[in-house]
Amino acid sequence: MYGNAYVDPNEKFSLEQETPELLAAFQERIDRGEKIEPKDWMPAMYRKQLIRMIEQHAHSEIIGSLPEGTWITRAPGFRRKLALMAKVQDEVGHAQLLYSAAETLGKSREAMMNDLITGKSKYSNIFNYPAKTWADSAVIAWLVDAGAIVNQLANSKGSYGPYCRALERICYEESFHLKYGHDNVVHLATGTSKQRQMVQEAMNRWWPPLMHFFGPSDKISVHTETLMRWKVKMASNDAMRQQFLNMYVPKIWDLGLTLPDPKLKKNEETGLWDYTEPDWDEFKRVINGDGPCNAERLAVRRMAEENGKWVANAIKSKQDEYVTPYA
Repeated sequence: MYGNAYVDPNEKFSLEQETPELLAAFQERIDRGEKIEPKDWMPAMYRKQLIRMIEQHAHSEIIGSLPEGTWITRAPGFRRKLALMAKVQDEVGHAQLLYSAAETLGKSREAMMNDLITGKSKYSNIFNYPAKTWADSAVIAWLVDAGAIVNQLANSKGSYGPYCRALERICYEESFHLKYGHDNVVHLATGTSKQRQMVQEAMNRWWPPLMHFFGPSDKISVHTETLMRWKVKMASNDAMRQQFLNMYVPKIWDLGLTLPDPKLKKNEETGLWDYTEPDWDEFKRVINGDGPCNAERLAVRRMAEENGKWVANAIKSKQDEYVTPYA
């Protein structure tokens, strides 16, 4: 997908290179809607923020497969089991696309994975909550993936070529995931009283993390203004949250389900949704490692890395032995 555009991670990109003329020319390219490619000149902060953003996205795809993955063996019926297996496989594949995109900016996959399992790199807070029932799995597949599509569709129109191309592919597959999740939620919401109660309880559990999903309010976000100027982000956190509410709250209510926010309603004067301000202290605690499942999620990832080392070592050993026959 990215050709020979890999950036040597040992290459130095110092602040001294950033003359006013270079910065102005770079901003002009952004303003014209051009795509920035890996070997193009870019400000150090642009590179740094892209690595942070794409790496966190990749980690979120990997860790995000874990809550749903625990339900593969318990999915109700072979058809749903097969569909869930395919979905989890897609999510891991998305991570590989994103790690490849991040590598073009000069950070190795090994370094990114090490930063994940040591807790240095972050991932989406929403994946640090437990999927207690099959209905939790259904709500994740529908609404978490719906939120992801809102975010990713916007950012696929951004300025960094490799990330945009990865997002275009990911969004196609996420649209199928969303339909799969919606089908599961509809089945439960129109089923027996026990099924309906189960999906309502799951909705109550996941609504607060969903309101956190798009990130801090624009009033307290520290990166949004710069990222939007450089078209790394194409919409603010609050704008994406509003878009999500506008698209999916009516669909939730149409199923006869309720949401645990008495203030949630469409403001007729502003056209925006009013809602209870999310608990940003909880958001910070979870994103910094103190959520219900942070330790569990990273422990599983560490175990996977440890158990898979022999594969990486075997590949590296063969690569070291290989001699090009036409050298």
